[in-house]
Amino acid sequence: MNLPRIAETPGVMRTTGWGDYALLDSGRGRKLERYGPYRVVRPEPQAMWAPRLPVADWNSADAVFDPTDDDEAGNWRFRERLAESWPLGWGDVKFQGRFTAFRHLAFFPEQAANWAWLDAQVRRDESPPRVLNLFGYTGVASLVMAAAGASVTHVDASKKAVGWARENAALSRLDDRPIRWITEDARKYVQREVRRGSQYEGIILDPPKYGRGPTGEVWRLFENLPELAGLCARLLSENAKFLVLNAYAERISGAALAGLLADKLGARGGQIEWGELALEEDRGDRAIGMSFYARWSA
Repeated sequence: MNLPRIAETPGVMRTTGWGDYALLDSGRGRKLERYGPYRVVRPEPQAMWAPRLPVADWNSADAVFDPTDDDEAGNWRFRERLAESWPLGWGDVKFQGRFTAFRHLAFFPEQAANWAWLDAQVRRDESPPRVLNLFGYTGVASLVMAAAGASVTHVDASKKAVGWARENAALSRLDDRPIRWITEDARKYVQREVRRGSQYEGIILDPPKYGRGPTGEVWRLFENLPELAGLCARLLSENAKFLVLNAYAERISGAALAGLLADKLGARGGQIEWGELALEEDRGDRAIGMSFYARWSA
């Protein structure tokens, strides 16, 4: 059998800052970031060291997120009235930054390392690949791949998130590209695609630890991910190029994700890289581990 080869050692995908984003400093359970014109302070339990910048730099932030419990919910404090949304960009893709009720700003900057990898995979393909992006949120990864030439199916259970993704497509002048916007529970959609015999050359799977579908479906990462990963493996075409799996849960690891992919991909061959996604400070000598990944490529 031609089983996938799992990398012997983990990798670290390090996202560095770009024109519209930077991790300026971190420490004592917080991080100081720049999103376009705004400086933002958010909780970060992984930052257990001491900050480097003066207290005045932190105190002059435009927005601070105060968590209300152990989850991601909380409230924003603003130094002055700020815009509800403002344009940001990465490469050819434009998107809106927003102060959401769940501490993030309507995209995840550490995913830029993944965006670069996906962009390279799509551009390497001689014919436009069909890509499925599950739990696609506000669509930055979908737009990166569409800009590179892919035909994208974007799935998310949140009608609001899909609406924001469409706005980002228009902002990027990519709303004429072959992108299908689907508001649906990811498991239900994939189950139906398997029954239809649909095929994709690439799949991105970026599930939350816990979530609910549009009609109350419950998602629990550890209980539901093995089934969904297996269904995704069945959707890969003969000429499939990649399957990317990303997870933010504290109790998971890149090694576990790699083992799961190897089990579900069976005799497809190829290789599986795995490890950690990290966000690098401006100085370049310190990084915060943000999530774990495993990715299969042919």
